Amino acid sequence: MAAVRQFGSTWWGRAWVDALEGRAKLDPNRLARGRTYARQDRVARVEVGPGKITALVRGNRALPYKVTIDVPTYGDDDWVRLAAVIAKRSGIAAALLDGELDPAVIDDAEAAGVRLLPGPGDLKPRCSCPDWADPCKHAAAVCYLVADALDADPFVLFTLRGGTKEGLMGLVRAQRAWDAQQAAAGDRPGAAGSGSSEAPAVGPGGTGRMVAAAFGGGAVVDPGMVAREAWARSLAPHPERRELPRAPGTPSTWPADPPRDAPFTAAGLTDLASDAARRAWAQLAEGSPSYLDLDEQTDLARRAADRLGRLESLLELSRRVGASSAQLTHQALAWRSAGPAGLEAIEEALWRPPTEVIDQGLDAFDEAGIDPDDVQVRSNRLTSGDVQLRVSSDGQWWRFERRGRVWELVEPPAPTPSDLLSGG
Repeated sequence: MAAVRQFGSTWWGRAWVDALEGRAKLDPNRLARGRTYARQDRVARVEVGPGKITALVRGNRALPYKVTIDVPTYGDDDWVRLAAVIAKRSGIAAALLDGELDPAVIDDAEAAGVRLLPGPGDLKPRCSCPDWADPCKHAAAVCYLVADALDADPFVLFTLRGGTKEGLMGLVRAQRAWDAQQAAAGDRPGAAGSGSSEAPAVGPGGTGRMVAAAFGGGAVVDPGMVAREAWARSLAPHPERRELPRAPGTPSTWPADPPRDAPFTAAGLTDLASDAARRAWAQLAEGSPSYLDLDEQTDLARRAADRLGRLESLLELSRRVGASSAQLTHQALAWRSAGPAGLEAIEEALWRPPTEVIDQGLDAFDEAGIDPDDVQVRSNRLTSGDVQLRVSSDGQWWRFERRGRVWELVEPPAPTPSDLLSGG
């Protein structure tokens, strides 16, 4: 006889189920029917977002019922307090990144005034069915399946609370950096912040701005300390500084290959180590950014740019990430021309600039010896032969050139279109 499927195989998944069942004490029969619906695969399109879970549940009628479950989200101060709790215990952050939720974080967070796991009153289900129960069997079925998502990834809890994995860990890193700065300042007589016990969490600048940057689509809170500054600072005793090498170093060969079931390879680890060495060296030697705040797609373009001119290496990266080599090359050329701004330029949708802006572009073609009547104007793009100028919504002008069937970005932007056509 097959075992009956249970929900909540981890302690945090079980805590979610307990919150659901605690809400439904007045009518436990709905829970049993909800579990049956979940086991019968009647639930589809479960989506977990900030403060909300939505799904469709197939009942006894032709059209499925729509279920929405609201969960309270955190405010800025809650996120900052939670980041401070995690920053104090390195084991908590390590466990989270490894897909585990350390029970200590629950007690520590609650002591700081932040409740991580929802209580019985936190889940507010709504369903399009006529059943008056709270929750109805359809909403209960959805809640049980959310326990599966939590079992697989505890960061789903933070998503429900209105945050992201990257944003939370960015706040944690920023908190640790701030703590280190305060500790260093306290060791220097007369330094700002010395002896202060009221330093704001996550550094100066206001918690709202820090949290908005982490979760609102802006730059990640902690882009990493510039290596040149880290090299010069005296946060702790360190060996005598050596002269900066002329080129980044090469990682040593791994003593053994990783296990066959590992989610990485020895070559992949070497690639990451080499990339880290190149970025650190560029920070020290040239003052380049760390680029630790890039999203996955932008960072992929940066890595591809390092492989331009090395076809096999570019194709290997393409195979590894499952992306088209042509698209990777397109994005890599944009990165090489203008970094992250170049990627934004090639992806910006068509828009209609003011007439005077278009006239400025036509005048630039005229000055370059090209009859404006021969220039094709389409929204924010002006094309003559194999040369195209685009004006972005921030007022910058960009030069593209046709290579095969693709328009490639070929140089950094300019404030005026004539700067991009002089000599060309």
